[in-house]
Amino acid sequence: MSRPRRPTSSSRSNCSGGVFDWEPALRKLDELNARVEDPSLWDDAAGAQAIMRERNRLAAQVDAVQTLQRELDDAVGYAELADEEADEASLDEARAQLAELKNRAARAELEALLSGEADANDAYVEINSGAGGTESNDWALMLLRMYSRWAQAHGMSVDVIEETGGETAGIKSATVQVKGENAYGWLKTEAGVHRLVRISPFDSNARRHTSFASVWVYPVVDDTIEIEINPADVRTDTYRASGAGGQHINKTDSAVRLTHIPTGIAVACQSERSQHQNRDRAWKMLKARLYELELEKREAAQAAIEEQKTDIGWGHQIRSYVLQPYQMVKDLRTDVETSDTQGVLNGDLDQFMGAALAQRVGATRGSTAEA
Repeated sequence: MSRPRRPTSSSRSNCSGGVFDWEPALRKLDELNARVEDPSLWDDAAGAQAIMRERNRLAAQVDAVQTLQRELDDAVGYAELADEEADEASLDEARAQLAELKNRAARAELEALLSGEADANDAYVEINSGAGGTESNDWALMLLRMYSRWAQAHGMSVDVIEETGGETAGIKSATVQVKGENAYGWLKTEAGVHRLVRISPFDSNARRHTSFASVWVYPVVDDTIEIEINPADVRTDTYRASGAGGQHINKTDSAVRLTHIPTGIAVACQSERSQHQNRDRAWKMLKARLYELELEKREAAQAAIEEQKTDIGWGHQIRSYVLQPYQMVKDLRTDVETSDTQGVLNGDLDQFMGAALAQRVGATRGSTAEA
């Protein structure tokens, strides 16, 4: 087996202009390791935790590159040996290994773009149906299933926090917490309005319908991030928790909705057993929303957040899902498209997320360079 070696300047992960340049990354990791070994680091617990998170994230990226390089060396050596012996079966195996390594390298390159302040965090995903009643409610449920399957395919878990069912089918709204490495970094590219065109399963005349639903994504923040909220600015409403279809799962007003009056941001939680627990979790969600709002202010290219949420319709969509009269999913920001509509609706979103992430990072760099 070949000895692991550092990638050369031609094979190192450059990632769209140097998000993860190899030699600087190694120097930075050495610096962080030295700081971690300093006993005085923990005099500031919050600062120490931030440094540890940065160190662990960078160490994982370095290890991923070294592992890919080692496995590439092994696969190439195996292919050369198979070629010398004219062993077609072994050559096919080597080709499969190289194809798999190529896919892993492409994803690692994209993950190197996840360098935002909260990209490594878990994420809240909020889905709201647009105008259109049952059609839009069903579409919102389809989106919830799509993101749940994407998360599960990437080893992440999904925790339902709030779900309001439609009168006939689907959901009016839902909020879930996606737990996993870089959950927010990936999912933040999905925020916006999603448009569906299909033959309605609820229309006895089999007519084509257009439905809209909005997706909002914000990071789960920990207690080390200070967000001050004046309690006088928050309105608290309680109501009975219910699931899809409106069936009560609680006979007391245990569900909690918090509305931040200055911004109009509202969050709701009904997943816990008591009103106190739901209130505590809702406050954490509100804190996360306000933190995301602050992050958005730092990105000049970002659209106004309430504009996306309040007008769920034409002119605001980021992606179209057309099931009739042809099969096509197209991202209107990056022009990435595919005819594999069922694959997308079953959670195959990486190509869309990757393109949107690269575009977002590029726009941020461009505005920084102009400044």
